[in-house]
Amino acid sequence: VQLVDSGGGSVQAGDSLTLSCTASGDTLGSSNCMGWFRQAPGQEREGVARFQSDGTTTYADSVKGRFTISRDNARSTLYLQMNSLKPEDTAMYYCAADTAHLICSEDVQRYNIWGQGTQVTVSS
Repeated sequence: VQLVDSGGGSVQAGDSLTLSCTASGDTLGSSNCMGWFRQAPGQEREGVARFQSDGTTTYADSVKGRFTISRDNARSTLYLQMNSLKPEDTAMYYCAADTAHLICSEDVQRYNIWGQGTQVTVSS
């Protein structure tokens, strides 16, 4: 089982990017608990957007209204559409899955499968 992140890049403030996370095996279809996380240098890894147990989505306050998480189970792909990017969005972005629990959590430690990360750099 493997997750592969892609889509990062260097952009200007106000630009948009779409991150993709492609899952091998049956990870995406069998895992309700999937999300995007990010980690800036010197900072702890934090949740950005994720699916909740009932299939709804939740976002960090800092990205609400700008980022959208979605999934295409048929393509085994998780997406993160990022609009109106800001310099403070600069970080390594990771997709992750929690395949061990039925109830999804915001706790980073609960996610047991991680992508390799894709760098997003936003300049002002």
